[in-house]
Amino acid sequence: MAGLLAGKTALVTGSSRGIGRAIAQRLAAEGATVAVTARAYAPSPSVRAGVTQAIPGSIEETIALIEEAGGSAFGLAADLDDPAARDGLVDAVVARTGRLDILVNNAGYADYSVVDEMTLDTFDRTVEHYLRTPFVLAKAAVPHMRKHGGGWIVNIGSVTGMDPARPYRDYNKTAGDVIYASCKAALHRFTQGVAAELLDDNIAVNAVGPSTAVRTPGAASLIPDSFPTEPVEYLAETVLAMCHLPAAERTGLVAFSLHYPWSQQLPVHSLDGRTTLAPLAPPESANPNIKPAGL
Repeated sequence: MAGLLAGKTALVTGSSRGIGRAIAQRLAAEGATVAVTARAYAPSPSVRAGVTQAIPGSIEETIALIEEAGGSAFGLAADLDDPAARDGLVDAVVARTGRLDILVNNAGYADYSVVDEMTLDTFDRTVEHYLRTPFVLAKAAVPHMRKHGGGWIVNIGSVTGMDPARPYRDYNKTAGDVIYASCKAALHRFTQGVAAELLDDNIAVNAVGPSTAVRTPGAASLIPDSFPTEPVEYLAETVLAMCHLPAAERTGLVAFSLHYPWSQQLPVHSLDGRTTLAPLAPPESANPNIKPAGL
């Protein structure tokens, strides 16, 4: 398939469903061969607050959607809680395609709880997913990207990682997202710092998050009914925008899915790339601390 990413290989973690699936579809629509990853090939349960939930979505389903649209993808099961699986994931991708050009650190774990009720296990697992895993995968990917003259790393951020609006909203008082949000804030800073370190290697490093929230199967239970949400296509398009220009032209951004396309007049497409969607302005309720251009 011809496109902006023809001949490139992309690894999108946590791409059996939700945001990761949408990103995988959009990158594949532009010609990338996408490594679709999740804990296992079968739909995997999610455990939050000690409760196990069955959440739909599988590696095979994502691959089927990509191939039905004319794209190319393959699956790799890798439980990122397992250090051996995590450490070997990038090499497994390169063993299949001979290269890795794009890494999207999307997989995560969110189990919200106010601080005085959160278990240490939940704290540790949240930090592990949102800081250690992006570090380990980026570290493994960089030598392969250097070998081919550059590459792109996108870390999926969050509006919760921005300074909360004042006066505090009811959501901030009760949501229990403080540790998750703190890790996302650190991930934003990690992105900006690694962007500087890798600039001369032509490896662009950017973060992209939803301007509001995306009500995916995995996140739906964490999003209050009153919280504003948005279509996933705008986030997928913003990720794509971070995956094709030289690092000298676009790196070190912390961009958000409605603000960035709106401010940059970036056309947003359906996940198969065939339809242009209407521009969508950020809602007035969006966090006022977001920088529309990402810096």
